[in-house]
Amino acid sequence: MELAHRYAFPDRFVSGAVGEPDRRVYFVQTRQGSRMTNVVCEQQQIKVLAAHLERVLAEVESVGGIVRERTGHRPRPHDCDPLDVPLDEDFRAGTMAISWQSATQSLRIELYALGVYRQLVRLSGDSTGDDVLEVTITLDQARDFIARTGKLLAAQAPTCPFCSQPIAPDGHLCPRSNGYRRPVLGLSN
Repeated sequence: MELAHRYAFPDRFVSGAVGEPDRRVYFVQTRQGSRMTNVVCEQQQIKVLAAHLERVLAEVESVGGIVRERTGHRPRPHDCDPLDVPLDEDFRAGTMAISWQSATQSLRIELYALGVYRQLVRLSGDSTGDDVLEVTITLDQARDFIARTGKLLAAQAPTCPFCSQPIAPDGHLCPRSNGYRRPVLGLSN
C-alpha cells in the first residue's frame, strides 16, 4: 500500500486550532514543500499526542538512546506561525501510534482515519493510503510540537465554575442558573 500522506522529516509538523474558543477545530498539520496534509483531531487527541511524545522522549533518554538538549524542555516553540492555508480537512483522526526509530534517532507518528485502524487489523492491510498520515520527525520537531501544543491548550477560554462549560468572550448564560445571574460576592454595588 502506497501512503499518500507519508512524510520523512517534513518542513513543518505542528498542532493548531481555528475558530472561537468554545467552537475550535483542532488540526495536526504537516507540510513539506508545497505538499500539505491537515488532519482534524479532538482537543483531547492533541493533548494526548503531545503527552505521549514527551513520555517517549523521556523513556528513550532514560535508557540512554538520546541525550536531552542543554536547555531541557522548550517553554516556547520555535514555530509560532499560524497554520498554513488552505486548511482543507484530509481526514479525521482516530487511532494514533508513536514509535522510536533508533537507526535515524527519530520518531514516527501515524494518525489513522477514524475507524481505519480497526479495518486494517481485521482485513490485513486493505485500506487506501488516503486514510493514514505517517510522519517521521526529528527530536527537535517533537519538542517543538510538545511546546506548541502546550501553548495552544493553555490559551483556552475560562470555564464556568457552576456548569464547567466554556465562557465565551461576549458572556455566558449558565444552564445551571436557569438564566438567573447571581452577583458574585465582593463584586456587587
